[in-house]
Amino acid sequence: MTETVQSAAAPPAPAAAPRVGRTRDGIAERLAQDLRDGFVVNLGVGIPLEVPRFIPLGVEVILHAENGVLGMGPLAPPELADNDLTDAGKQPITLVSGAAIVDSATSFAIVRGGHLDVTILGALQVSEDGDLANWYVPGRNPAVGGAMDLVAGAREVWVAMEHVDRKGKPKLVSQCTMPLTGRNCVTRVYTDLAVFHFVDGRLRLRECAPGVTPELVRERTAADYIEELGDAADA
Repeated sequence: MTETVQSAAAPPAPAAAPRVGRTRDGIAERLAQDLRDGFVVNLGVGIPLEVPRFIPLGVEVILHAENGVLGMGPLAPPELADNDLTDAGKQPITLVSGAAIVDSATSFAIVRGGHLDVTILGALQVSEDGDLANWYVPGRNPAVGGAMDLVAGAREVWVAMEHVDRKGKPKLVSQCTMPLTGRNCVTRVYTDLAVFHFVDGRLRLRECAPGVTPELVRERTAADYIEELGDAADA
């Protein structure tokens, strides 16, 4: 007589935890709300490249790419894509009326001459002193680009990034452990959990994302900061 052995059914996989905070597009959308009419803005790769989709109607922002474009328009549809006309992420773009195409020397003269109101960059780490690390992960190929010129030349440096890395480690830290792009250069940080401003050399929590508590921000932040929410942020 043959016995049939049945293995116990595997337990169902646990349901994924609901996402807390903003999506990557949500980070870009929140940042775009703070852009002011007439700003000249440089966009780095990653989340910053999503910002143009969310610039409020009636707000004119002149978008710069260090590869020589001043006056970037929306992404180009496939039928109009030109591989010689791209943004910093090599995505085909369009131009707005009055846009300029310049050589690299002129493009970096715009950067180094202090003509950018804001540069929006991604980051690997931001320190509580406003230091930025965003160009090199040890053991991987470096990606210098123009970030070092941008953080030195722009009037403000806004960082758009996720609050923790893929291993769950905070990206807002007491001191950067990765090679620096610039010291004391960051002026704002927009993450999926919160918005921070640097004021008088101190990192200040100005806003929590919808559904995010100050306690959760504290738990996932390794940098020292001052909590200035609501009325305190306007004082």
